[in-house]
Amino acid sequence: MRHPKILVLAGSIRGGSINTRLAAAMTKELALADAEVTRITLADYPLPIYNGDLEDEHGVPEAAKTLARLFLEHHGVLIVTPEYNASIPALLKNTLDWMSRRGAVGEPYESPFHNRVFAISAATNGQFGGIRALMTLRPILELGLGATVIPDQLALARAGDAFNRTSSVSEEPAAGTLRRVTSRLVEEAVRYTL
Repeated sequence: MRHPKILVLAGSIRGGSINTRLAAAMTKELALADAEVTRITLADYPLPIYNGDLEDEHGVPEAAKTLARLFLEHHGVLIVTPEYNASIPALLKNTLDWMSRRGAVGEPYESPFHNRVFAISAATNGQFGGIRALMTLRPILELGLGATVIPDQLALARAGDAFNRTSSVSEEPAAGTLRRVTSRLVEEAVRYTL
């Protein structure tokens, strides 16, 4: 089996974020599944709020272009998102909006959302585990951006208590779901290495 390249990012840049912790735990599991994993933080790619006038005047910001290139260099992408008011954070939506602009990629144009596979997960301290954020993120990726998103996903409830001393998710059924999401992402990403 080839070793697919998987990009992992969290939709939060807050220190101590449970979604950043979940992204780290999933990164470890992806590496165990023989993926070549790159984990990034959106803090390293600051972007202004999307504005068509700003784009017309200055073009797509370099941070969005760099992110688009990173997506294009990977066979799979895992996005772990917080839930803000039953949706995804503005940071994540704004990042996706900028990356979707044609100017984010040079010519010939290749969408950073096509020809690779995505997985989504979320963590919250509440009982629903971010499921409403996932219900928002999936159609943005699939319908809005034309991405292929695997059906498996993890909505980690009561996430503040979900991590053990090694920062892994150890309690079932969440640990099993985490393994299922990561292994399915690797399996599907292998198809894009051929």
